[in-house]
Amino acid sequence: MNTSRIKRMQELLAAAIEPESCEIIDEGHLHIGHEGARGGRGHYRIRIASPRFQGLSRIAQHRLVYDALAELMVDEIHAVSVEVAGNELDSQ
Repeated sequence: MNTSRIKRMQELLAAAIEPESCEIIDEGHLHIGHEGARGGRGHYRIRIASPRFQGLSRIAQHRLVYDALAELMVDEIHAVSVEVAGNELDSQ
């Protein structure tokens, strides 16, 4: 697990999105041998809740997360799976 990278991800998300909650899970162990895992690039699952997501489409919510992490997407992050808390209420 790359704790310094996760800390940087949390800092970037906090500055851009001001989340009420944010959990970042390193899923690199699930991708050992995968092309994107070579060179140390990580695979992460992000569970996040923020008032900034209110009224936005799921795509727009994810775009906010990707934009916040843009500097790391170049050579430190290979893949991010985003779960926005509250989206399960969309279908009710």
